[in-house]
Amino acid sequence: MASMLEAIEIKRKTYFEYEGAPYHCLDVEVSKPTARGGQTLVRIKMRNMLTQAVFDRTFKAGDKFDEPDLAFVWATYLYTDASGYNFMDQKTFDTITLSPEVVGIDKYLLVDNLLIQIHTYNDKPLGLVFPAHVEITVTSTEAGARGDTASGSVTKVATLETGMEIRVPLFIKEGEKIKVHTESREFSGRA
Repeated sequence: MASMLEAIEIKRKTYFEYEGAPYHCLDVEVSKPTARGGQTLVRIKMRNMLTQAVFDRTFKAGDKFDEPDLAFVWATYLYTDASGYNFMDQKTFDTITLSPEVVGIDKYLLVDNLLIQIHTYNDKPLGLVFPAHVEITVTSTEAGARGDTASGSVTKVATLETGMEIRVPLFIKEGEKIKVHTESREFSGRA
């Protein structure tokens, strides 16, 4: 049996179950009463992991929540085909196929043999958890012209092997591997 979690115990990045759905705490703010007899309130900014909707809710400090039946499966990205995105489970070596709806815009971060975690809730895949940076090859970009920095434009658009377009510094050339920050989807450095 999963243990109960009180609202006052919920911290940033905590997972909890509310109204039958798993949530991820994005931010938490505790307000203590100034008057005697007042209740301590906990305001939580939380994301529904099934719908990705973000809410702000206020709870009493003693409100209790279940811990969700979340699991993380380590997997390696293999390929994409008509059935979806295929990963290899690192424990069982089984192939896990995820639909385009589950992968969403994370498809732009998937490169061959990338080790990721697949979130599951009650054995149903919810989404992907990436490392902090992913190394991706630049397939096309304009050449940086001398004097471009005078106009204040010190970046240029680059298309990556996954189809994503990001802004990179002028010195980046086609065929180079770069690091992309997985949360902000921005250039992070050369690989």
